[in-house]
Formats: sequence, structure tokens, C-alpha cells
Amino acid sequence: MDIDTTRRALVAAIVGGGAVGGSLSPVRGYLDRFAPFSGSAWRDATDRTNRRVESPYGPATVRYDEYGTAHVESEAGGERPLYYAVGYAQAADRLFQMDLQRRVMRGELSEVVGERALDSDEFHVRMDFAGGAAANLELLSGTPTGEAVEAFAEGVNACREREELPLEFGLLDYEPDPWTPADTMLMEQQISWGLTGSFRTLRRERLARKLGEDAVKELYPFRMDHDSPIIRSDSAGGDDGGTDGARRRRRVSPSGEFEGGDLLDWLSAFESLPGVGSNSWVVSGERTESGKPIVANDPHLTLMAPPVWYEMNLRTDDVSVRGVTFPGVPFVVIGENDSGAWGFTNSGADVIDFYDYETDESGDRYRYRGEWREFETEERTIRVADGEDRTVTTRKTVHGPLLEREGQRVGVSWTGHTATRTSAAIHEYSKSGGVDDFLAATKKMDLPTQNVVYADREGNTLYYVTGKIPVRTIDAADRDSESNRQSESADDGEEVWGTRVFDGSAGEAEWEGFEPFGVSSWEGFVPFEEKPHVRDPDYLGTANQRIEDDPEHYVGEQYAVPYRGQRLYELLDARAASEKPMTPRFMRRVQRDAKSARAEQVREELVSAAEGVDDLSGTVETLRNWDARMTRDSRAALVFVKWFDQFRREAFADEFEAKGLDESYYPNDWVLATLPDDSRWFGDEGREAVMVRALRKALDGIEEGATYGDYNTTAAITHPFDQSFLNYTEYPTDGSAYTLNNYRKESAVGSSWRMVCPMAERERSVCVLPGGNSGEYFSDHYDDQLRLWADGKYKPMGRDVRGETAISFETREGDR
Repeated sequence: MDIDTTRRALVAAIVGGGAVGGSLSPVRGYLDRFAPFSGSAWRDATDRTNRRVESPYGPATVRYDEYGTAHVESEAGGERPLYYAVGYAQAADRLFQMDLQRRVMRGELSEVVGERALDSDEFHVRMDFAGGAAANLELLSGTPTGEAVEAFAEGVNACREREELPLEFGLLDYEPDPWTPADTMLMEQQISWGLTGSFRTLRRERLARKLGEDAVKELYPFRMDHDSPIIRSDSAGGDDGGTDGARRRRRVSPSGEFEGGDLLDWLSAFESLPGVGSNSWVVSGERTESGKPIVANDPHLTLMAPPVWYEMNLRTDDVSVRGVTFPGVPFVVIGENDSGAWGFTNSGADVIDFYDYETDESGDRYRYRGEWREFETEERTIRVADGEDRTVTTRKTVHGPLLEREGQRVGVSWTGHTATRTSAAIHEYSKSGGVDDFLAATKKMDLPTQNVVYADREGNTLYYVTGKIPVRTIDAADRDSESNRQSESADDGEEVWGTRVFDGSAGEAEWEGFEPFGVSSWEGFVPFEEKPHVRDPDYLGTANQRIEDDPEHYVGEQYAVPYRGQRLYELLDARAASEKPMTPRFMRRVQRDAKSARAEQVREELVSAAEGVDDLSGTVETLRNWDARMTRDSRAALVFVKWFDQFRREAFADEFEAKGLDESYYPNDWVLATLPDDSRWFGDEGREAVMVRALRKALDGIEEGATYGDYNTTAAITHPFDQSFLNYTEYPTDGSAYTLNNYRKESAVGSSWRMVCPMAERERSVCVLPGGNSGEYFSDHYDDQLRLWADGKYKPMGRDVRGETAISFETREGDR
């Protein structure tokens, strides 16, 4: 079958029929405004041919390998010609994705898709992510990183002006504005917000008000009782971050005074997705067959067409780095260079606080430390396609933006609202020549807060928590705060957790040295040397679980359930205890592991509860003989996942709905799995009866003979337009939210990039994307890795590529 002809036929049929629809994470359902079909909507479907492009910086080349990975090289001209070419290549492959992301972050989506995006635009305008991006750019101005970003932006614009626009622009009937260096900084804002932007504190306040403090303590514990933190008490290695003598710090409970109903309902659509996380681990050469370390990483992010990551291989005379970046960012974020390899997982650090204020009768002033202050205000116009423009009055306090809705308001401090050096850190990773260089760069990574694992060819291994982490204290001057008196009040100068809304008028728990939309001194933040870290661990694994049991400073409490972390250490410990070395092949098997610790935790209890129930005997036997693996050919895996979803609803739905709380407020599955038999949430009938009732209801919705692969498919991975001709092919796959092979069909989140990097020269790194490296629908590389990804296979993470030059960048005549 001629795939190109088939695709064109689908395009004509669907557009001709006027079908519309769409989704974009995190802004889903807005892209329903399509222009009539016209030839201008489509790019030429021919293969790439040699192209010559004038460059103001000097010669460079772009070649593409068999999977569409861009190999960009500048031998003589240094980094600026390299990043000019990178900008051109990214725009050629991902320009619509880049433009859509910056429109979301700037609050300019309504201008092209209509009024359905107004809520999103208002949120992003009020948060002023663009202001944070501007502060970043000013800090980087005149630095090598700033110059590289400028060259990248020029390359994007050269492609925008020279090449035909992707078909999505034709369908939405608009042309993108020029790309600016600030837009690249805005991509950093998007990434960081997606990983750290949580309204959990506000949700806890609502829960305390609705359910009562006792229920909140039972259902939303600050710490889950498990023995698999990232840094274990028996972790082998050198320096462990000096956490022997933890400082005194106190948890502060929600007061239940913050109402925020309409406000929180609005904000909840724009916080980081629940369950977004990752796996990573590093193993020293003492444990490997080659005698050299190995790094593995698979970040779990939103899955979409095209993927969130863009793969590239960059080379100059003194730099050789390969891996992935976010479209719109010129530097390799996760990957390896000739010295070492690195990967990230989310650390769960708490880098956002909320404040309420006393205001005057007019609402134009707020009280701060005994004085009345004017809000910093600005009028912003949101343009709306086919509708009336909206004017939004944004307001800020000394702490940051004020978020307002229906007369409710809350102040926000977020570490992304000040100038950060993250772009410089990522840029320097590419050029690092060993562990000391890598540590120096890591010290500059101000946001997002991550767990980074690293290994190099000299045999060094490293784990470190990155990012600026605020130290919150209660001072004597804050003692009159009503919310502080009602809480577990702290001694003067004692650290407190950021787990409730603070009194902004009293200046409670402020971050010393934090300057919103300026340059911060970061005085009141955890010193780099005091962040959790381990030098030269024997082996260490991260899966977003609790970092360590007693850290020196409060880091956070929004950790993932421990199921993936437990399974990761189970596999690594078993291998370490055996006579077999850890190999790249073993690492790939770990990434593909589909055994569910959640299923192991409750399966026997479920079997025991349903034992002897006549109409469930066949299902009981199926579950009894199951190995707890979430694999596509398993009937038991399908039964289990449907049962647990129903079990959750049976336990919480009635009371939560009565309180006006939807399922997004349900406690995590670890809490449900460990609730005692006589918990109030099981009513008079008890836990086992609820489990059995849930099993019967779940079976009603499962077809005879169906397996997990009938349910767990790649169908959730969609293009922003969510049109069948633009979406990927549907394949069954393994894994779940609670397995190392991570895929969450319900939320389209999962392993967005898999990478295994051995440090031995004779062993090659491998990787895979859930889709393809090109965002161009007619490209052979639009979805050529999806089947590999679904089947748990890999491709080489190539260092070199042979073949014709696809794009040649030459010095402009006037620049010679």
C-alpha cells in the first residue's frame, strides 16, 4: 500500500467532510476552528533534498539518519553556526508544535482558536510566565548561552521565511510570528511549570474544609509508610549530603479557612498533571560486566503526536552531544556527550507558596507588614478569533502574581517567576568534561527541581537534587498571624513546611532573597551542598518516591506512590545479590518490566475476599494464577485494572460527590490499598464486601475473552487536532501507571523517551521515542518509532551518520 497516497486520501476525505475536533495537553478541546481546505494548507510530500541556506555565522550541516534524527555539525565556526542550524532543523520538523506551546504560555491561544481558550489565556496572562521568561533572558544577555539562544532564534526564523508552513497553520488559517529568544525562555517556563506547578496546598485547604482535619490526615498523609526512598539508609557510596543531623522543622496543617471554590475549580485545569514522573537509575562499574557505569532514564510526560521530545546529535570541534530536547530549546536536555551521560526525574520539591491578604474596602490595596500597599496592576487585552476581545486586569503583590476569580483571590510565589540560570546549566552539560564540570553546571540549574543521575567514562557516578528550594521560617514578627495561631506554631526562626496558605499581610514564611520578575539573591534557599545527594553510589534508583527519610531541610511532600520505586530496587537488589553483572541488556529489561507492585499488594486480599462466591469462581482462579504483570495478553491484568478503578469509586464516590468533590480529589491508590478494614470509607459492610461488590461491577463491563491489550493501546496518543488522519496507528502495549514500563492510557502519560547509556566504549547507547522525530505528517519519520516503543524495543542512539547532507549552511557573501 502506498502510505503517502493513503494519507492524502484521508486528508481530503476528512477535511472535505468538515470533521473537526481537537485536544492539546494541558489545554484540551480548543482546536476546533478550521479554515476551509486549500492547497496552502499542505506541504510538499516529497523527501528531503539537498538545500543550501545562507547563515550569518558560518558553515554547518544537517544530516538525517534512518529514524529522522537531526545530526547537526559545525567544525570550524563554533557554537553559533551550530545553533543557527539547530533552530532551522527544529523549525523544519516541529514549527507548529513550537508556536502552539508559546501561544499557550503567553496567553495568546484565543487569537487563533477562539473563545474556548479564554480561561487558559486568562490564567497564563495572570501568572505572567512571559515576565519570568523576560527575566531569564536579561540574566543570560551577553553570555555564551544567550548568544547561542539568539542564533537558534535566527535559525528558526530563517526556516519560517524560507520553507512552506506545516499543514496545521493552513487548517487554522494563520501564520506564526517570528521566533524570539524570549520564546525559548518561555519553553523553559512551560517545562518547569509542568513539573512543579501544583495547587495541592489549595486543594488540601478545600479538603480540610469539606471533610474535616481527621479525614485529611487519614487520606492525604504527608508521608507514605514504605522502605524504598531514593537514598536508603544502606545506600553504598561516599558523601551522602550530610543529612546526619537534620534541623528542626515543623509541619503546618491546612486551616480550612481558604474557600477558593470557583477559583480552585478554574486553576485545577492548569496545574501539573497528576502522576507525571519518571524512572532513572545509575549503576557503578563495580556492578557491570564492562567495569564501566551505566545510566538509564525514561521520563514520564504527556504523550502526543508529535512527541514532547526532539532527538538531535550536535557536534563542533570541541563538543559532541546527543539526546533529546524540548522543541524550542536549542540544547540537549537529557543525553550523553563524549565524557558522560545524565538523566532526570521529578524530585517533588515544593517550590510554590500561596498567600492570602487583608484588603481595604475598595479592594485596590492590600495590607503588608502594617502598611497599605497598592497592587501592581496592568491592563492586558486577550484577542479572540471570531469573538470579542477580553481585557484582563492583572495584579501583583510583593510575593508575585495575584490569581483572582469570582471575588476570590490568592497570591503566588513560584521559583520560576524570577531569573534562573537553567538554560546555562543545560548548555554547560553538553560541554562538561567530567564529574566536576557536571557538578558546577548542576549548581546553576535553578529550576525545575529534579533528581539528576550521572555517570562518566572515568567511572564516577552521582545523584543530586537540583533546583532552588525555599527555606520557610516563622519569625516573631509573624506571631500575630491568626492562621499561625491556629496552626502548629513554630518557634522563632524554625523551618516550617509549605503545606498551607500563609498570611501574606503578615509577611509569613517569605522566601529571603526572592525577587519576583527580577534577579534573586536566593539567600533564603537550601544551599547547594545541603541538598540531598550521593557521590559515587554503587547503584541508586529514582522513581519519584520519597527522597530520603530524614532530610536536613524540608524538600517537599508531593511524592509518587512507591510502587515503581519498590519494583526498581527489587530488581536492582536481586541482580546485585546474584552472580550476574548488570548489563545494558538487563537495563533494557528493567525499563520494560511490567510487574505491578500495586497488584501484588492487594491481589491476595481480593482473591481471599471473593473466595467461595459462586459466580466469581472463574475470576478468582484467573487472579490467583496471575503473575501481577500488566501485559497485553493477560486477562487478569484487565480484570485487575477495571476492578481497582471500581473499588476506588465504591469507597469514595458517594461522600465526595455529596461534598462537591470530584474524583480528582480522591486519595492516591497506596492510601486506598492500606486503609484498615473498619475504615469509615467502607461503611457498615466492611472492606472485603466493598471489594467483592466492585469486582462484580467491573466484570459487567468486560467482554468475554478480552485481554489487557484490548484496553491498553496507544490510541490515547493523539495529535492536538485529534483527527484520525493525524493521529498515530493504534497498537496494544504493556505497562500501567504503577509499572516501570510506564503507560497511563487514561491520561496519555507515560515513558516519553527511553534511554540506556553504557559508559564502555564498545557498548552503544540505545533509545526510542513514542512516535517519530518529525512533526510533519507526510514525513516517513512521523510515527516510525511508535511500534518499537509499544513493543519495548530500541534503536541506536547514533553518534555518527553517513550519507548526503540534507541542509548545508554557508556564510553569506557579505559576511565573508
